[in-house]
Amino acid sequence: MLDLQGYGPRLIEGAGVTLQLAVLSLILAIVLGLLTATAKMSRNWLLHRTATVYTTVIRGVPDLVLMMLLFFGGQIGVNAISDMLYDNYNIDIYINFNAFAAGVITIGFIFGAYMGETFRGAFMAVDNGQIEAGKAYGMSSALVFRRIRFPQMMRHALPGLSNNWMVLLKTTALVSVIGLTDMVRVAAEASRATHEPFVFLLPVAAVYLLIASVSEWIFVRLQKRYDIGFGGQ
Repeated sequence: MLDLQGYGPRLIEGAGVTLQLAVLSLILAIVLGLLTATAKMSRNWLLHRTATVYTTVIRGVPDLVLMMLLFFGGQIGVNAISDMLYDNYNIDIYINFNAFAAGVITIGFIFGAYMGETFRGAFMAVDNGQIEAGKAYGMSSALVFRRIRFPQMMRHALPGLSNNWMVLLKTTALVSVIGLTDMVRVAAEASRATHEPFVFLLPVAAVYLLIASVSEWIFVRLQKRYDIGFGGQ
């Protein structure tokens, strides 16, 4: 194992933090994306307008600005609530906004908007004739969704989902600005201490590239799985 002037173990720990952050953020983004897509396709005016405002704001504000607003603003909001509880109900409680949780929530919240547009387009691409045929065969709505709508939606969504994941993965580098000790922050600290940035930044770049390459392979396999019956088109 490369020691990298004593920073090697910390870089490995930071890589683990980065991977955990990315995976958990992806899960949250997928959940929010499905909810957003459903809301944007809803006939309910309030749901549709709320989802539209959400996606418009997220796509119009830089990720770094959003991250700092949500992290520092979130802590201020939590402090205000705890002060209110103490002043009005004599409840003394303090909640520290954890940097890892803030990173997951922020990145998941940001990419939930992008996932929402991806899933909305994928749902709209599903042939309604097959859905109607499933209902004509006596399938319940849940069975139609599980056997017909969801698999075909995923087939259309996977290219966009793959692209969003790759961008999300690189966005995790931004969490170093809110104090999370990921591998980018460790590399930056080591670079400042040793004045040898390439010694530490090149391994970080290699780790990101490795994760991206493995991810690409996984998405290719998933695409082949969902293309079954469509001639790979």
